Amino acid sequence: MSGEPVRSDLTTDLVVTADVTTEPVPGMAKPDPILMADSVRRAFGGLVAVDVDHVEIQRGQITALIGPNGAGKTTFFNLLTGFDQPDSGRWSFDGNDVGGMAPYKLARLGMVRTFQLTKSLARLSVIENMRLGATNQRGERMWFAPWVFPWSAQEREITERAASLLERFRLDHMRDDFAGNLSGGQRKLLEMARALMTEPSLIMLDEPMAGVNPALKQSLLNHIVQLKDEGRTVLFVEHDMDMVHEISDWVLVMAEGQLIAEGSSRQISGNKEVIDAYLGAHHDVDLGAMSDEQAIEELGLDEDVVGLDTVEQLKREHQESSSAEQVSGE
Repeated sequence: MSGEPVRSDLTTDLVVTADVTTEPVPGMAKPDPILMADSVRRAFGGLVAVDVDHVEIQRGQITALIGPNGAGKTTFFNLLTGFDQPDSGRWSFDGNDVGGMAPYKLARLGMVRTFQLTKSLARLSVIENMRLGATNQRGERMWFAPWVFPWSAQEREITERAASLLERFRLDHMRDDFAGNLSGGQRKLLEMARALMTEPSLIMLDEPMAGVNPALKQSLLNHIVQLKDEGRTVLFVEHDMDMVHEISDWVLVMAEGQLIAEGSSRQISGNKEVIDAYLGAHHDVDLGAMSDEQAIEELGLDEDVVGLDTVEQLKREHQESSSAEQVSGE
């Protein structure tokens, strides 16, 4: 077998190597990765929030990062974008080693992010928020700021570009309103538009649909797809599985800080490890129909440690959870 890493064109559900066809595996190599991370680990006391051995993000694709609450998705985002520092690990963006680099330096390289809780400046107008997103502004330099003529032309160009983006995101009618007056969905749109002021090649969205009015969701979806159409790479964290299925080319799954699966949305939907991570490893087992001894063996417990009362309680809770799952699926 060839020693070359597994490569996928992401257009099929299978990964083809020189002489064997296999299902995608966590941490698999990509044809043209824009972002690569190795051995990234972050612990808070005794809790390991992130422990990712290897991951690659394919250039020019929309990649979803999903997982149960507490899986470490946002912490991983924070590490990659410089808003937190890992205990160990390294990662590269577009061929540049960017481990530990400050967020503003990453933005200059073309890697930007948005937040689950929007970071718009409420007491500035919408257009002023947009202008702040532009990089390398001469008027922000101390020796140029007192005089208008060195930066006035650039300021006009930045304002025109900001106005064009506001029109694209249908916020142009609110350009002079305070950003604090926008709805939650409108602030999400403003953050995405402001991120584009940096002309990024990779845009990372942390739960873009969280708190968004259903009337605006389709608009947000269309804008994200348009980013890909422009040749940008999108990596987003999301719990809305309908959105993940609709727009993602590839899906990464985290659980307990680790990358446990990746593949197309269809593959992920049928992945046993993913189902277990969301519903529990014994979601498809009727513990209530088992004897105590059988339940102990199925759960991998030690009877002398947990006691039969605990086993009975676990069986009751499992039955209640299964019943609730059946009702919700009807």
